[in-house]
Amino acid sequence: MASMRDIKRRKGSIQSTQQITKAMKLVSTVKLQRAKTRAEQSKDYFKCMYDTVTSMLGKAGNIDHPYLKAGETGKKAIIVITSNRGLAGGYNSNVVKLITRGEFNKEDVMIYAIGKKGRETFARYGYEIAWENSEMIEEPKYADAMKLSSQLLEDFENGVVSEIYLAYTAFKNTVSHIPTLLKLLPVEVESNEEAKEVEEDDNIPMNFEPEDEEALDMIIPKYVTSLIYGGMVEALASENGARMQAMDSATSNAEEMISHLSLQYNRARQGSITQELTEIIAGANAIS
Repeated sequence: MASMRDIKRRKGSIQSTQQITKAMKLVSTVKLQRAKTRAEQSKDYFKCMYDTVTSMLGKAGNIDHPYLKAGETGKKAIIVITSNRGLAGGYNSNVVKLITRGEFNKEDVMIYAIGKKGRETFARYGYEIAWENSEMIEEPKYADAMKLSSQLLEDFENGVVSEIYLAYTAFKNTVSHIPTLLKLLPVEVESNEEAKEVEEDDNIPMNFEPEDEEALDMIIPKYVTSLIYGGMVEALASENGARMQAMDSATSNAEEMISHLSLQYNRARQGSITQELTEIIAGANAIS
């Protein structure tokens, strides 16, 4: 059995850790409120953007445009949005699993990393890191998403990559965060079966003004930029929600450990007192 000194030292260490986890929970809670409001305000817009573009292209018929067909290299660019810090439960690992345990071959994947944890993990696993920026996730800005979008579209047009995916954690509510893998390019349009379910009036081919190629040159970059920015905003809210839950669980676990150690300490103290009394009585009996 551990000595009273060891138990007391262990208890003090856990109490110090508990103070840290409480502070981190409070910080995450404050950050979550701001990020949550931002994510909820923008979520409908980015969902509408995705649905509108895919629906529009589904009605547009066969258009010969570089953004609508996969390249020949077979390389897949995956934008991975993770955090710069840990202590967020399975937040980062769940996003990584979307790629490592998915249907992607390591040799065909090029990682565009937003966040240190994702970059470090994929570099350790031997994936090719084509691009990285850790500061973007601290305070998501549309301008940063636009720069990344321009880089990705340039790589796509030049044949460096054939497909573009976005891996992030979608924010559903404070306690529910969903790892999500979304294909950005080539844009996936509705299948023939799905198209048949649409009313005939809605299946009328769409006309573009200006020409379809010029219109898509303007629409697709905004579409890609919007989804990247939306992914960062939702990921930031999910990160703070996950960290708040993790720190709350850590604080509760620390409280249980402190209670258990207090019980151990009291038992050890009682045992020590009993032993001293026994020695005193034995000594008194020996004298008499």
